[in-house]
Amino acid sequence: MPTMWVVVANSSAARILAAPTPDGALEELECYAHPASRMRDQDIASDRPGSVMSAGGGRHAMENEVGPKDQEAVRFAEQLAARLNDARAAGEFDQVILVAGPRFLGLLRERLGPQVENVVASTVDKDLAKLSLPEVRRRLPERLYSALQ
Repeated sequence: MPTMWVVVANSSAARILAAPTPDGALEELECYAHPASRMRDQDIASDRPGSVMSAGGGRHAMENEVGPKDQEAVRFAEQLAARLNDARAAGEFDQVILVAGPRFLGLLRERLGPQVENVVASTVDKDLAKLSLPEVRRRLPERLYSALQ
């Protein structure tokens, strides 16, 4: 029987769950926290952007393309994707369902290796990371239940 994982995540927390046991419950295998993603931008970045003189003689603030909070979300997505890539290479799962809000789901998917990307059974663009396991199970679309069993 193939091993399926359900990854429930947002930019500051993630849980890796085993697909339902015979009684239909999800089992938590691993739990991750990334509190820096919950911090305010000014608490993450200790320095303000510098400034630069333009050809016209005026000063302009230099902006980061990605804010500090967004960078922390990217960093967490990289860490989670690395774990999934390593687990797939080690044969720890055969299929995976990814459950995360649309923005974080995109960050995560961009960082998955082809071995994981090829075994993504489904994605759910909802942030369910703070919910209990029974509530996560209830909120998964009905069509996924057959894939989970």
